[in-house]
Amino acid sequence: MTTAEAIAENVRSMPEDAQREILDFIEFLRERRFRPGPSEESSAWRAFSLDRAMRGMEEEPAPYTTADIREKASLPR
Repeated sequence: MTTAEAIAENVRSMPEDAQREILDFIEFLRERRFRPGPSEESSAWRAFSLDRAMRGMEEEPAPYTTADIREKASLPR
């Protein structure tokens, strides 16, 4: 018995709502597996956009000191 036959046999014995859920999952897997990756152009635009957004930030003063962000041992978790 092939995997597809085993799946079909198991699905036939399930209620309609479970079959719908299985179909949704199959469609999700197909979309995820066969979705084309980002194009070279969109990757270049993404890098350019991030570069422009971060431009000049290295000269800005940090809004917090190390003391501000250090974890306090006395704080409840």
